[in-house]
Amino acid sequence: MSQQETAAPTVSQKKQVRKDIADKLAGALSEYKQELGEKKLAIHVKKVSKLISRDLEKSGKKQKAPKKASPKEAGKKAVKK
Repeated sequence: MSQQETAAPTVSQKKQVRKDIADKLAGALSEYKQELGEKKLAIHVKKVSKLISRDLEKSGKKQKAPKKASPKEAGKKAVKK
């Protein structure tokens, strides 16, 4: 029998971003843990991190390079007043 290497599963970039956001939020809101309760705070942090990561993903897609105008189109715009 040959030994098979078990590689650790790679985490997608989207999930990694979500986890980073959740960690930062949990650290920033740790003083409210006593008031809300640890479980309730964790649920709210998870929901917010999903929303933020979704918005970050959408804004990243929108920031594509704009199309360059061809010389013909540039000439038409200059003539058109």
